[in-house]
Amino acid sequence: MSIQWSSLFQFSMSPVEIIVRGTVVYWFIFALLRVAGRRDLGSFGMANILLLVLIADAAQNAMAGDYKSIADGMVLITTLVSWSLAVDQLCYYVPAVRPWFEPDRICLVKNGMLQRRGMRREHITEPELMAALRLKDVESLSDVRRAYMESDGDISVLRRKSRPDP
Repeated sequence: MSIQWSSLFQFSMSPVEIIVRGTVVYWFIFALLRVAGRRDLGSFGMANILLLVLIADAAQNAMAGDYKSIADGMVLITTLVSWSLAVDQLCYYVPAVRPWFEPDRICLVKNGMLQRRGMRREHITEPELMAALRLKDVESLSDVRRAYMESDGDISVLRRKSRPDP
């Protein structure tokens, strides 16, 4: 089996077509995501990651020419974003379906005590939890009334009320 060195550096399509495809798909996805909006600024839930992976695959096919036209990729990307928006709206307007699409929060600390069951369920170790609490400016577990793993993977902390110094 010999390597065809010359074929490694030959274009399979015109460089101009590659530039046009990449440009059109980039600006299409940019505009579509701007119109679609973002519900969670700075956090990615499982559904967001899934959407990004699927968009990346669809966009790659549109840019690389696996589809016959850029429009094929644009239709697929629009379909994926539309389904994501539809699920978000469904969860907003019909709260009864939320448990099917969004995981419940899990209690990790209750009244300063580690909740090992919740930690096991989320596969979070004590050092990982303590690091997350330090990022929330919590020095000790005794300062925590409740700490939860939220549906987007972030840890929220409800502090105990501090007593004023006499």
